[in-house]
Parts: sequence; structure tokens; C-alpha cells
Amino acid sequence: MSTRKPVPPGPILVIAGIAALLVLAFLWAAGWIGPRRINGGDVTRALEYNTGKKQPGFRRAHAKGLCLSGNFAANGAGSAVSTAQAFEPGTYPVIGRFSVAGGNPLATDGRNVFHSMALLLKTPDGQEWRMAMDHTPIFPVSNAAGFIALQRASRPDPATGKPDPAKMKALIAEYPSVKAFQDYLAKAVLPSSFANATYYAINAFTMTDSAGQSRFVRWQFTPEAPLSGLDKAHLDTLPRDALFREMIERTAKGPSRWHLILTLANPGDRTDDATVAWSGPHRTIDAGVLTVDKVMPEEVGACRDLNFDPTILPTGIGLSDDPLLAARSKVYSSSFLRRAEEGPHPSAVGGDLAKAPAGQESAR
Repeated sequence: MSTRKPVPPGPILVIAGIAALLVLAFLWAAGWIGPRRINGGDVTRALEYNTGKKQPGFRRAHAKGLCLSGNFAANGAGSAVSTAQAFEPGTYPVIGRFSVAGGNPLATDGRNVFHSMALLLKTPDGQEWRMAMDHTPIFPVSNAAGFIALQRASRPDPATGKPDPAKMKALIAEYPSVKAFQDYLAKAVLPSSFANATYYAINAFTMTDSAGQSRFVRWQFTPEAPLSGLDKAHLDTLPRDALFREMIERTAKGPSRWHLILTLANPGDRTDDATVAWSGPHRTIDAGVLTVDKVMPEEVGACRDLNFDPTILPTGIGLSDDPLLAARSKVYSSSFLRRAEEGPHPSAVGGDLAKAPAGQESAR
């Protein structure tokens, strides 16, 4: 006869309760219970809605692009704020992409929109630093919900080619930062070349030094080429692929260079809101020089199948409290998976453009 004593019900109930809480936590984290949360697919669908037409095989945003390659020569100064090997003195290979905003790969370059540069920097320790930057220091909205609302409200009316004014008015009433961004873009110089634009990370990140001290940082790539602007009053006269042709021709004559400038946050700077620029004097560090010496169509370049998720960071660089970073990561993943399933398509900036003489429009 067994002499084992029965287990009191109390511990069993405690164990069962813990198990139930773990299950609930998993279901909540997966989004199966609780308020519905925005996911990457939601934002991707909003981008597709804004474009008005799916472009199979292309990125849902910044669909029109050109691959680049070169190197980053670190001077060691960045090691004062980060242990990332990318800041240690040395030269590291870089591949990336120039692009213009929008989901239409056949769009004209004659638009007052983001000009962008994305980079993937690899270091000998096997780590990667991926960056996705625009030529503006601020973003129009501060969260994913605002971005979805912006895409839906700003969809061009086929009859006018412009967004519905009533929808935009309602959007701005809810998200005043959109109007602030529009005002900035209207007044700012629109770079005449990818080579003379400053590219901003926009979001704040953290950097941790060898003593374990972490700081909030924003960075930018500042060009050595002097800034000149396009004539905004006559953008409609610009050839469709003017910016890309200019960069191809410029690079054939010699490399373009940018300085990586790290800007350290001051007390009181917003690190959780990409619509707010940091103003006033700040400590800055020139961490080295980016050189781009080759550009090529996506069919033959290494950038077409890359996901430039800005949350892929090396040790020594981390995320801030900016909610847009997590949202961007989800969107980049969603867009990447969709276009991978659709199969690659010829880029709008293709091999024929690379060979076209100046003044001759691409046949694509």
C-alpha cells in the first residue's frame, strides 16, 4: 500500500495559475488577444494604397533606386562614444542604395520628396550596421498610426493628381507635425544631386562606450560636394531619371564623399519623436569618411535583395525609445517578404540608363 501523501491543492493551483498567465502573455504578445496592434503588413498595405497600384517585385517605399558600393574610413574618433568596431581606425566595405520617395518605380525625379541613402557596413568581427536615411532631418509623423493615416490621406486623386484637400485638412488637424514637415520641405533646398545631399538618420539611437556609458545620438552623412538646389518652380521639366543619370555620370568621373557626423543629445532633447529636430549647439564628432566609388543598376548590384532595416546594429549601437524604429523594422520585413514572393523585376533605373548618353531619355 502506498504511503505517499496527497499534494495539497494550494501549490497545484499556484502552478496552474502561473501556466495560465504564461499562456495569456504569449497570446497577448502574438496579438491574438487584447486591442489589435498595428503590424508591418498594415503599413505595407497603406503604402500600396497610396501608390494606387501594386508594383510586383519592387519595394513598397523608395521603389526607384540605384545600387552603390564603396567604403567607410573610420578615423577612431567615434570610439569615444561607442565600442562598435566600425569606429575603430580602419577601412570597411559598404554597399547601399540611392533612392527617391514613393512606391512607383517609374516616377519622375522632378518631385519635391525625400532623396535617400541606405547603407550596409560590415566589419571584420562579423557584425553589420544597416542604415536607412533621408535628406531631411525630421519625419512627418512620430508613430505607425500616423504614418498609415498619412499614406491614406495623401493618396493622389486620379482626376487631379493631388491628395483630397479635405482629407489632408483632417489629417493635419490630428497630426500637426505633417504641416510642420510640409512647411520645412517647401522652404528647404532640394538637392540637385544624390552626391551633394546630407543624409540624416532622423531617429535617435544609443551609443555605449568602453566604460559602459550610454548616450543618445543622431547621425548624418555630410557631403564634401557643395550643396546646390533644383529649381522647384520647374521640377516638371526635369527628365524622368535626371537624378540617377547625374549620379551615374558623376561617379564615372570620380568618387563622392561624405563625413559621418555624430550628434550627441543635450538634456531635454526629444529622443522619442522623429518629428522634432534638435536645435542649438551640440557636441559633434566627425567619425570618418564614406566614399562611394561605384553605382550600378539593381539587376547587377548587391542592393536589390537587401533589407536595410535600421534596427540591425552592431554591439555598441542600440535603439532609443523612439517608437518609429520598431515600426520601421516590421515594415521593412513585410515589404521584403512580399517582393521576395513576387520575384525580382528589372529596376526602373536599369542598364540602358547607365549606358545612355547625357540628354538621352531612358527607354524604360
